[in-house]
Amino acid sequence: MAKRRSNQRFGGIRSRLEKAIPSGKRNRRKAPGIAGGAVTLVTSAVDTVKGRVSGRDAKRSEAAKKAARTRKRNAERRSAAARKGARTRARAGAR
Repeated sequence: MAKRRSNQRFGGIRSRLEKAIPSGKRNRRKAPGIAGGAVTLVTSAVDTVKGRVSGRDAKRSEAAKKAARTRKRNAERRSAAARKGARTRARAGAR
């Protein structure tokens, strides 16, 4: 019979979780910590997949935020230069 390869689609996460989460009475004290870690692992994996599927990649979002900061900074520089020029023209016209 052929070996099933369904677990390998996700990089073996399922099999690793099955090994990490204790089943039985011998590891009951460690169970909450290990299970919590497993839940965190699965949650982060789900968030990663959701982000890639929905098109909201973290790098792209960071780049968009950086571009917005740059545009804002450049607009502030232009505005300051315009104010300075207006003051200079106002002083020159008053003389």
